[in-house]
Amino acid sequence: MFFEHIHHIAINCSDYLKTKEFYVEKLGFEIIRENQRKDKNDIKIDLKLGNYELEIFVSPDAPKRPSYPEALGLRHLAFKVDNIEDVIAFLTSKEIECEPIRTDSFTGEKMTFFFDPDGLPLELHE
Repeated sequence: MFFEHIHHIAINCSDYLKTKEFYVEKLGFEIIRENQRKDKNDIKIDLKLGNYELEIFVSPDAPKRPSYPEALGLRHLAFKVDNIEDVIAFLTSKEIECEPIRTDSFTGEKMTFFFDPDGLPLELHE
């Protein structure tokens, strides 16, 4: 197989300050680099979490994310956690609301969702 692992995941966002506060200040992603791309009229922020990179494109002109039913493309981003209750308590302390914990009907594992400032669903999966 040619593919070793996922290099990065790219997300479009609309508000530079809210996005940076959410992913860096609240969730703890590390900034690798940040570039203003005048030719694209956006700001690109590369973030790191463990061995993974998140590529953020901030453009106030990006179309809004459709609500349910979900559109094609990225459905959500999921984070593996050791203790979902501890992570929910941490997120709550950062004023990030989470849905109630539920059990994945296929794996039997605990899971919940919270949302980034533009409404992208982010999952916690224990």
